[in-house]
Amino acid sequence: MAGTSRHDREMAMKAKQQLSQSADPVERLRLQCLTRGSSGIKGLGRVFKIMDDDRNRSLDLKEFLKGLNDYGVMMDKQEALTLFQHFDRDGSGSIDFDEFLITLRPAMSKARKEVVMQAFRKLDKTGDGVITIEDLQGVYNAKYHPKYQNGEWSEDQVFRKFLDSFDSPYDKDGKVTKDEFINYYCGVSASIDSDVYFILMMRNAWKL
Repeated sequence: MAGTSRHDREMAMKAKQQLSQSADPVERLRLQCLTRGSSGIKGLGRVFKIMDDDRNRSLDLKEFLKGLNDYGVMMDKQEALTLFQHFDRDGSGSIDFDEFLITLRPAMSKARKEVVMQAFRKLDKTGDGVITIEDLQGVYNAKYHPKYQNGEWSEDQVFRKFLDSFDSPYDKDGKVTKDEFINYYCGVSASIDSDVYFILMMRNAWKL
């Protein structure tokens, strides 16, 4: 249920064009991620997860610069420093991981947010604010998955793989929070210009 490759290609081209006109460091980083497709921001999160040696879900300047460099973000040191200071709101010398990814995700219109939340509520059968394998049973049909059909995966493995695509790259625990779900769809949403098309895609995918 990811953004299709055609959307991703269109978004990458659009992001490249906008990148040459943008001067805002946050916007420039966002666009550089989006040139890699709808999971570009998630990919940067994955790199930062590897950087976060002490697992404290925060990054100091050195880790931040190394993460940008490892992900291949083209940015001079001064611009990266300005970016770091923007996220380091309390001046503690480190930035909060989750806050960073939330600020980086592209904005979604109210109508798009509403349909994403409808899908989340439908999947979250128990209503506890987290989607788990148990929630997916009866909502998501694993039997159509090719790896289930050829006997390679069990139903639970299909569910787990499905959840992993939404899950935070640095904390794959088989549970998907509302924020993780929205993060994922912000990436997909950025690749689709039309609200009507995005909403239709969501309704068809989740039978809303």
